[in-house]
Amino acid sequence: MRDTALREQLCLLAKSMFERGLTGGSTGNISARTQDGGLLVSPTGSSFGRLDPARLSYFDASGVLIDGDEPTKEMPLHTAFYETRSTAGAVVHLHSCHSVALSMLPDAKEDDFLPTLTPYAIMKLGKVKLLPFFLPGDPAMGQAVRGLAGKRSAVMLANHGPVVAGKDAEAACNAIEELEDTAKLAMMVRGMNARSLSNDQVRAVVTKFNIAWDD
Repeated sequence: MRDTALREQLCLLAKSMFERGLTGGSTGNISARTQDGGLLVSPTGSSFGRLDPARLSYFDASGVLIDGDEPTKEMPLHTAFYETRSTAGAVVHLHSCHSVALSMLPDAKEDDFLPTLTPYAIMKLGKVKLLPFFLPGDPAMGQAVRGLAGKRSAVMLANHGPVVAGKDAEAACNAIEELEDTAKLAMMVRGMNARSLSNDQVRAVVTKFNIAWDD
């Protein structure tokens, strides 16, 4: 079995998120680049809590499925990030409850979905783009990501869930968890006149950590 360590890492990360309630049932999907330029992808209909390293879908560098089970129907999302962001080494998509709830609110911001409550979402995600609702598996989701021309590492699919690209699997998972935590905070303090970071504080974080923020 090729890429044994990466296969085991993907399954371990997925199980951890499943066990903490970040995605349930057979929801969510994850992928990562292999050393030979291919892709390992979670299979369609699989549960993050029970992924089998040997059954992950393996695509070669030309995009041909070589072995493993049939991949997630959300492949257009994954390939769109890899094709538009040269730094993308992994992509993860969850059906996490708080971020989905935030996407349903009438004042959800399209170009800057997450409120600037803490510095960490800024550092790990930059600005998150809120995309409209698409039917699950619709290739138009991938087209919408391509339309961002690689300027965003994270998108929120309205009434569906977040999708995040990172330099590797651990970074992508850490970032999507930060997205969900920030959405949870936003829902917790909603209507309480909570203090967000000021524009000057946001700019200080962006400058210190060299975050792409103005695109």
